[in-house]
Amino acid sequence: MEAARAPEIGEERLAWLALALTPGLGPKRIVDAVQQVGAAARLLALPLTELEALNFPSGAGQFVFEGRARQAAEAEWQRVTAQGATIVSFRCPEYPERLKEIYDPPPVLWVQGNAGLLARPAIAVVGTRHPTPYGTGIAELLARDLAARRLLIVSGMARGIDTCAHKGALAARMPTVAVWGTGIDVVYPKENKKLAGEILATGGAIVSEVPMGTFPAPQNFPRRNRILSGLSIAVLVVEAAENSGTRVTARCAAEQNRDLFAVPGNVTSKGSWTPNTLIKQGAKLVATWEDVWEELPSQVRFELEAEAPSASKSEAQASLLPDPVLRPEEALVLEALRSDDSRQLDELLELLETQLTSSEVFTALFELEIAGRIRALPGKHYVRTM
Repeated sequence: MEAARAPEIGEERLAWLALALTPGLGPKRIVDAVQQVGAAARLLALPLTELEALNFPSGAGQFVFEGRARQAAEAEWQRVTAQGATIVSFRCPEYPERLKEIYDPPPVLWVQGNAGLLARPAIAVVGTRHPTPYGTGIAELLARDLAARRLLIVSGMARGIDTCAHKGALAARMPTVAVWGTGIDVVYPKENKKLAGEILATGGAIVSEVPMGTFPAPQNFPRRNRILSGLSIAVLVVEAAENSGTRVTARCAAEQNRDLFAVPGNVTSKGSWTPNTLIKQGAKLVATWEDVWEELPSQVRFELEAEAPSASKSEAQASLLPDPVLRPEEALVLEALRSDDSRQLDELLELLETQLTSSEVFTALFELEIAGRIRALPGKHYVRTM
């Protein structure tokens, strides 16, 4: 009964899935082979000698010729439909044209949520898994401001900057796309299970190029990064150390002819090494959302502005400089705080004891936190968010 329902996916899409599940076949080899014969379904019907003539490894050829590839695809499709997800193959209408431009586009995408988002103008926001408070704040604010202007935020839902990017988009009440290095049914890291649910509930999508049930494997994440940049018209790097995996995404962006943006950081912070180096090498420096917006292709800006012609100019915007319109007490407290390091409450009170009463400090902290200018951390520590 299950096998009989599988063809509902369509023979061609099922064939693409079968090839993607064939051991020993990489993305480029699959796409090249289909282009040579004209259709993926034709490959499943070829004799073994013709498969080998298409440069299929012997084991892969046997897997396809003996029908095991099709069987694997039918079983996988059952798991996908049970998950409420879908398969987007290379020649599906939903497959993003930008992704087809890269050297080795994935032949199949597993998609949970709104697959139509993949065609939208997008920016990948990436960075370290161990950000400073400064990096956390600026990543979330930039993502929020860009998402509010209908630019799709794409990231990998890893700890740190990726998580902040998705949260920023959600704060703007806009959908966001997470590209995973695991199966779409395997949340990683586990603490982001709630975030994954919020992404889907807000009309976003979770995307992967690996089958259901694939658990975290180190080799999957660098490969995943080419999809992050491939889906996007630009990549924004917030914080990343010298040997960070973010450099892989930045390299992919350069190879794929994508615009590269970076937020400058404190030169004494190891997390500033990659963005600062990228800026020296020609990446565009970003302090506010306008720095990204002004560099977008004109056609993309017109398209996004047409969708949101009345975007409020009074919205809070990401900036490396605080808004100067503050009460004197708030300005003194904000001046005493830093964005790259936290300050404990007792230390803050001692620092300001000749200028403000404790009551005035408490009130200022409350107002600044409500306004989103500062953030409270465990242990009564406070940091600036911008």
